[in-house]
Amino acid sequence: MFIGHFGVGLAAKKLAPRTSLGALFFAAQFLDLFWPILLLLGIEHVRIAPGITKMSPFDFYDYPITHSLLTASIWSGLVGGLYYALRRSARAAWVMGLAVLSHWLLDLLVHRPDLPLWPGGPKVGLGLWNHWVLETMLEVAIFVGGAWLYLSVTRARDNIGRYGIWALLVFLFLGWVSSLFAGAPPNERSMAWGALSMWILVPWGWWVDQHRA
Repeated sequence: MFIGHFGVGLAAKKLAPRTSLGALFFAAQFLDLFWPILLLLGIEHVRIAPGITKMSPFDFYDYPITHSLLTASIWSGLVGGLYYALRRSARAAWVMGLAVLSHWLLDLLVHRPDLPLWPGGPKVGLGLWNHWVLETMLEVAIFVGGAWLYLSVTRARDNIGRYGIWALLVFLFLGWVSSLFAGAPPNERSMAWGALSMWILVPWGWWVDQHRA
């Protein structure tokens, strides 16, 4: 799941219209933004195992801090609580927190049984990465639905707002498509550095959103 997470961030704008799209992207992708940092620090681990699923070559065998249900719930509460402390909006804080938790729930649909319920606990996953037609349809539906909701509740203030959002959406979609055909990276460290590049989408989302009302 990739653009599906961003679809959630886009859709969340309808529930929290005063919250920046950059903040909503940050929440919806929080687990995957934090994860490569822990990989590079050697705290969590992944193996490159081509063929382990039909759509993903990664064996996520050790990521209890970012991707267990218990810790994802804790991160959800922390992100939502921090947002409330900064903005004093209970509704937006709930949306931010639930966006964090949505990441684990969407991952549950596509991962093989490698998502721990708690650190050291049983692992779950419904494995849609082994059913590429269903996974692709689901992911596109979430992304397109989220984009439609975002566009329906915002309007462009200027040309940046008018064309910048489409540039962002096309970049996300084409980036996802290219990842499907890219094959496995040469090693885990290069994969982690590549995953860190997703951070650029947070300020990009904020910038575009500033030019939409």
